[in-house]
Amino acid sequence: MIVTPYKTHKISPNEDLFAILDRYLPPLQEKSIVAIASKVVGICEGRVVKIDDNLINQKEDLVKQEADYYLPRESNQYNFMLTINQQLLVASAGIDESNSNGYYSMWPKDPQKSVNAIREHLSKKHGIKEVGIIMTDSKLSPLRYGVTGYAIAHSGFEGTYSYVGKPDIFGKIMRVEKTNLPDSLATTATLVMGEGDEQQPLAIITDAPFITFQQRNPTNEELEAVRFPLEDDVYGDLLTSVTWQKGKKNE
Repeated sequence: MIVTPYKTHKISPNEDLFAILDRYLPPLQEKSIVAIASKVVGICEGRVVKIDDNLINQKEDLVKQEADYYLPRESNQYNFMLTINQQLLVASAGIDESNSNGYYSMWPKDPQKSVNAIREHLSKKHGIKEVGIIMTDSKLSPLRYGVTGYAIAHSGFEGTYSYVGKPDIFGKIMRVEKTNLPDSLATTATLVMGEGDEQQPLAIITDAPFITFQQRNPTNEELEAVRFPLEDDVYGDLLTSVTWQKGKKNE
């Protein structure tokens, strides 16, 4: 698998995302996967709020606005809000101020709609049928220091590779094992793209194993196959042992 990052200029709010992709991405080959940082997509979609130091609870109020569910600051020893947003466990609903030039930057309002539009644009622009898109961000993992990448949304390929019904190296038939492909790809892409001043919010992945491309956007059923409902998750008992507050999305 080959992952190649691409440097861009410093992106400002409400720039034309498709123009940026056309300017910086080289000609794409069939079966390429394009990784794009969620921050760039959100900034281009105008999903930013100017930081006002006079508003003491500005970020907290934004988190409550953006999150599906949240835990209050006081429930966390580091004084940040743990949230569920877009059916993902994430700090501060994905709101961030790094590399944002005085703004709070937020995820796109509809990440799946955004990646679908990007896939359709690049497929037409480059005259290819099989192209995948992942929108990446970084996250903390329990009992691990540092962040790793994961995919907020994907399009153009199946989300999981199933080993169910296949034998392991000793012939034992596997019953539950599946690989989450968007997150696996996003981890590598995020590492190569960088988290600081690398200014590389785009990457192209080629020769990725286990990928089944689709010449269309994923269906709702296919998207749900990548996600677990909270009550069915293997960590469900842990996650439901706290009292989640409903964000304004659920009001």
